[in-house]
Amino acid sequence: MSFGYSRRRGGGRLLLRYVLASAVTVIFLFPVYWLFMISFKTADEIYHVPPVWYPSQLQLGSYLVLFRDGDVLAILNSFIVAGVSSLLAMIFGTFCAYSLARFRTGGEHLAMWIISQRMIPPIAIVFPIFLIYVHFGWVDTYFGLILLYTAFNLPYVIWMMRGYIADIPLELEESALVDGCTRWQTLWKVVFPMARSGLMATAVFTFVFAWNDFIFALILTRTEVITFPVQLTHYFGGQSNFWSKIAAMSVLGTLPIFVAVTIMQRYLVRGISLGAVKG
Repeated sequence: MSFGYSRRRGGGRLLLRYVLASAVTVIFLFPVYWLFMISFKTADEIYHVPPVWYPSQLQLGSYLVLFRDGDVLAILNSFIVAGVSSLLAMIFGTFCAYSLARFRTGGEHLAMWIISQRMIPPIAIVFPIFLIYVHFGWVDTYFGLILLYTAFNLPYVIWMMRGYIADIPLELEESALVDGCTRWQTLWKVVFPMARSGLMATAVFTFVFAWNDFIFALILTRTEVITFPVQLTHYFGGQSNFWSKIAAMSVLGTLPIFVAVTIMQRYLVRGISLGAVKG
């Protein structure tokens, strides 16, 4: 009797967990669904009361307008800036992290000082940076944004990769060096493959940070290198908002992140959990 009661009680708890998990999932996914539906609605359906839960007919006009007016170039700009800056941050940050993890460069406190730089609020430094960029003529240029995003994301990359590299047994590198590998060959053949999940996870988060940045892009761009988050603000007016364009642009701007996370999903899970449990 007690065994059957315990079994039913355990099944009830499991069912309750599934119900709660489903409810939470619906709550978090509903805004995404609503945004997606708005991008296909007409103006009457968007402002209709009570709300229209799905359009009577899919309208592609909002997307066509974005391509016709060239607004989608903002997404291309974001992709170039975020992609190049993330690649540079990963290259320089990984080598710096290896030096900190293996050679104790800077002592025990340098890594903490580096990550503290990432905690500086962007609003606190954006205007001094703007004055410097005006002096050098870097405002509204790819070089200016890429340089800034690379520098701003370097502390995060260094901190994360330092932890991943420190988890790799030092004996593996020593064995490779004894077998005749140079330090660079050891990095390429031992360290990088072992830290692959960490590399991928850090790269995805670095790309997302650069992609979502608003304050730096708002102050340091004008027309030539305007990015996706800044372009969205152009659809908000003092008397009316272009909700269909906002929704369509948001959907297009979310697709690269969605694709990147989907492709790197298995690396993300392993990378986030890497080193979480230590025996």
